[in-house]
Amino acid sequence: MHLKTTLTALALAVMPVLGAAEGCFDSSHQAQSCAPGTVWDSESRSCTEQANS
Repeated sequence: MHLKTTLTALALAVMPVLGAAEGCFDSSHQAQSCAPGTVWDSESRSCTEQANS
C-alpha cells in the first residue's frame, strides 16, 4: 500500500513538468522577430522581404 501511494505521488509530481516541457520543444508556436521591412515566412522558416501590394 505504501508503494502505491509513493508511485502515485511521484506520477502526480512529474506530470506538470512534462506538460511544461512539451511547450519547449514545439517550435510551431514560437514567436519570431524579423527586422523592419521583413516578415516571417513559415515555409522557408526565415525572414523574407515584405512584398508590397
